[in-house]
Amino acid sequence: MATYLVGDIQGCYIELKALLEQVNFNKESDILYLAGDLVARGEDSLNTLRFVKSLGASAKVVLGNHDLHLLAIHAGLRKAKASDKFDSLLSAPDVEELIDWLATKPLIEKITCNLISVNDEQAEGYMSHAGCCPQWDLATALEQANSAQQNISSTDRHYWLKNMYGEEPNNWQDANSDIEKFRYTINACTRMRYCFQDGSLEFKVKESPEEVAKQHKNAIVPWFSLSKTITKTPWVFGHWASLMGVCPQKNAYALDTGCVWGGHLTMLRWHDKKVFTQAKF
Repeated sequence: MATYLVGDIQGCYIELKALLEQVNFNKESDILYLAGDLVARGEDSLNTLRFVKSLGASAKVVLGNHDLHLLAIHAGLRKAKASDKFDSLLSAPDVEELIDWLATKPLIEKITCNLISVNDEQAEGYMSHAGCCPQWDLATALEQANSAQQNISSTDRHYWLKNMYGEEPNNWQDANSDIEKFRYTINACTRMRYCFQDGSLEFKVKESPEEVAKQHKNAIVPWFSLSKTITKTPWVFGHWASLMGVCPQKNAYALDTGCVWGGHLTMLRWHDKKVFTQAKF
């Protein structure tokens, strides 16, 4: 039994299948954690969702920003762009089933591994699409992520998705209403890359920290350089393709390596931290 964690798939279905074949993944004994953004921009979001859903309890999925956007499109709150490549998915006979399944997924998932001693501090960790917000401790992160999951998976899904979009508040201290807390949670868990020095969220910059340093943007820093939670708790994330899997922070594992943009798909085996990759076909 092995535990694997894979970065943003974004509809790169054949690359995902090839990567799992590399390690002889067996859904009867292995576990696959997926760091969000299962869909969008790639050629086969439909079969990606169908396949991951077919894995049942062997697949542990967290929602990414593109997954949430799909939910909003399906709800009629946003229009799909040609670049989303959602036509076949939205017209599929099982689209309602797939959407309802996706809407139940959390924003944060706890990672467990039976191949490591329970006394090993690396035996457990957490995964979210974008990372661990510096303005939260672990308990707050889990509480808010759980609240957001309940909202999205409830019969009031349309209401919450309608109020999901926006960049305010970007500071947790300013999140007073339930909607503001929900929106901040969505942004922290699925959109965050950089933060300001006080830990508030910055949404515009996508470049690598090296590029940002060259531009002397000292006002912003990567979220993982401010998070106190990851000093003790391993955290796996995707979302940030320009990192190309390189994260200098101990306990932080970046898995988005831009497969959909011509890069490669990256998977981490948890018990020994071995990395497997599959180039874009």
